[in-house]
Amino acid sequence: MALSGLQIFKLLAKTNCKECGFPTCMAFAMQLAAGKAELDQCPYVSDEAKAALGEASAPPVRKVTVGTGDMAVTVGEETVLYRHEKRFEHLPGLGVLITDEMDEAQAASLLTQLKQTEFNYVGQNLRPRVAAVKSDDPGKLAKLAAMAVEIACAAVVIMSDDAAALKAAAEPIKDNKPLLYAANESNFDAVAAVAKELDVPFAIKADTLDKLAELGQKALDGDFKEVVLDPSSSSLGDVLMNQTLIRRAAIRKTFRALGFPTIGFPCLMTGDKMLEAVYASVFIAKYTGFVILSDLDPARVMPLLYLSQNIYTDPQRPMQMDQGVYPINDPGPDSPILVTTNFSLTYFTVSSEVEASKVPAWLCIMDVEGQSVLTAWAAGKFVADAIAPFLKKSGIEEKAPHRKVVIPGYVAQISGELDEELGEGWEVQVGVREAADIPKFLRQWSAN
Repeated sequence: MALSGLQIFKLLAKTNCKECGFPTCMAFAMQLAAGKAELDQCPYVSDEAKAALGEASAPPVRKVTVGTGDMAVTVGEETVLYRHEKRFEHLPGLGVLITDEMDEAQAASLLTQLKQTEFNYVGQNLRPRVAAVKSDDPGKLAKLAAMAVEIACAAVVIMSDDAAALKAAAEPIKDNKPLLYAANESNFDAVAAVAKELDVPFAIKADTLDKLAELGQKALDGDFKEVVLDPSSSSLGDVLMNQTLIRRAAIRKTFRALGFPTIGFPCLMTGDKMLEAVYASVFIAKYTGFVILSDLDPARVMPLLYLSQNIYTDPQRPMQMDQGVYPINDPGPDSPILVTTNFSLTYFTVSSEVEASKVPAWLCIMDVEGQSVLTAWAAGKFVADAIAPFLKKSGIEEKAPHRKVVIPGYVAQISGELDEELGEGWEVQVGVREAADIPKFLRQWSAN
C-alpha cells in the first residue's frame, strides 16, 4: 500500500539540505508520495529507509528492460501524464513481427534490415530495436528467437500462448533478456513460473481492463517487478481509451496493478500499411512502451521514430550540440568561417545548407545553453563580448588564418562591436538571415 507524504517524511534524514532539488524534506516527501520524485534524489536516505519505503519509492509506471547492449529497450519509469509536467523518460521500442509463416530467408532479411535501419536526426541516432517472433511450434519459435539474437542482436519478444514453447525459445537466449508474451487468465501461473525461473520479464494480456488489473495484481502479489500489459485493443478507439485509462490509473490514482508499461500490435489491427502507421502513431502518442509493425519500410519507420523523439524530448531542456569547430565539405585554410549557436535545430539546418552548397567551410558552434540565435542574443549570451573569447579560444585561427568571420544576418547589429572585441587582424562579415540563402552566399564568398 502506498505511503502518505507524512509517513515518508518520518523515514527521511530531515536535513533540509535542498540537494534533492526541493526546499525541504517535507516537500520532497510529498512529491515522492505523488510519484513526482524518486528516492535516489535524496543523498542521505538510509538503507533501512529504502527498504521500508519500498513501493512508495517506485515510479507509478515501473521500469522494464528487454534486450541487452546497444539494442536494449528500456520503457516505463514514468511519473507524469503530460510531458510538460516534467518529461517522459524512455522512448518506446519500435519493432517488427516475424512469424513461422515466413520462410527462413524472409525472416533473415527482416532481421538484417532491423540491424541496419538507423536514422540520425538532430544529433541522435534513432532505430527500431525489437524483434517479435511468433509461433505455436516450440522448435520453430526457438529457431526464430535464436535468429533474432544472432542476426540483429535485437530485443526479442517471444510470442506464444504455450508456456512450454516460451521456455524452449527463451532458455537458450535468457542472457539476452527476452520478453515472454503472454500470460492470460488460463496460463498465468505457467508463464509466470517460466519468467521467474529464467529471470526475464513477461507480458500479461486480457480483453478487459478489469481482468488486466486482476492479473496485474496477481503479478504484484508474486513479487514480479518487470511486467508489460496488453489490453488487447482491436480498434483505434480502444487504443485511445485503454492506453489513456491505464496511464491515468497508474499516475493519478497510483493504482499499482496497472502501473506497468504497455505493448501494442498495430500490425495485427489492419492490413493497410498506411493505416497501420496511423495506428502506430496513436500508440506512440498514448504512452505505449513497445510498438510492433508488420515491416520496416523506411517511409513509415522514419516518421514514427521522429515522432517518438519529439514526444519524448525533455521540453524543459533544449536539444543542443557540443561547442566546437565543425569542418564541413573538407575545408582548408582559405575556407569561410561561420559562427552560430549550439541549438541542435540551428546546427542541423545550417550544416545541411552548407553541405548542399558544396563549398568547404568551418562552422563554429558556440555554447549558449541550446538557445537559437535570436533567443540567445536577447538573453545576452550570443553577443560580441561572449563570441570574441569563444572564437579566440576555439583554435579557428590556426585552421583558417584569414580570420574572416561570418555572423548570422539576424544579429547584424553586433558586427561593429564584435569587430572591436576581436581586434586587429579580424574581419566580421554579416551573413544571410535565412538558412536557405546560405548556398548562394557561400558561393559568392568563395568567388570573391
